[in-house]
Amino acid sequence: MALSDEQLERYSRHITLKEIGVRGQKKLLAAKVLIIGAGGLGAPAAMYLAAAGVGTIGIADCDCVELSNLQRQIIHSTDDVGKTKVQSAAETIKALNPDVKVITYHEYVSSRNIAGMIADYDIIIDGADNFPTKFLINDACVLGGKPFIHAGILRFEGQLMTYVPGKGPCYRCIFEAPPPKDAVPSCREAGVIGAMAGIIGSMQALEAVKFITGQGELLTGSMLVFDGMKMEWRKVRLPKRNHACPICGDKPSITELTDEEQTACSML
Repeated sequence: MALSDEQLERYSRHITLKEIGVRGQKKLLAAKVLIIGAGGLGAPAAMYLAAAGVGTIGIADCDCVELSNLQRQIIHSTDDVGKTKVQSAAETIKALNPDVKVITYHEYVSSRNIAGMIADYDIIIDGADNFPTKFLINDACVLGGKPFIHAGILRFEGQLMTYVPGKGPCYRCIFEAPPPKDAVPSCREAGVIGAMAGIIGSMQALEAVKFITGQGELLTGSMLVFDGMKMEWRKVRLPKRNHACPICGDKPSITELTDEEQTACSML
């Protein structure tokens, strides 16, 4: 596949990078990324992946745009209030880069549909706004052999890690199960600074680009934690493997997907 003159100009800053070049750009154009959640994290991730020329972007979200979303969910605008988030996101992406094919899933992600949803994608981005869905994404990707990029934000803090099958611990290796209901305040209760979503969501996009192009060091085996009030980054080394993990350990107790009770929003 040869790049057109328009594509050579559009992606010229990528092509100039020796780590990307024409070959890497072609990989991006052929890649398929699914973003679960078109909110605070999914919004910047989707926009940067679209701008980067990722050929197919799937977006799954069951909600509609609300005025309170606009403080951080930059893929939506005031005129989009009332639209489904997937429709709003798709329109923004197509306006940004017509090279991108957008597939929308205006449905609640559950144990019944997630396996089929992730099947055709190269990597998954966790932009979910609650713990049960985050654990479901982890479980579906582990059982389905799919890499995914986890992130979470609350108040002025954010965290990020990448799971690649066979190359590091999964989310359950670190956090075995969702916290008890009401143990963690929701974003509605605790708040979140809008720019934190942009910082961490953009880093999810960067991890995805690195994975697709095969460049750099991924956050497999590490959790990157950011304190926005102190402007401090901390990279926490994780164990290579948790032998007692309930889904990827030596004797897994989770062998099929189930829906756990909804608990507090962890971000967005």
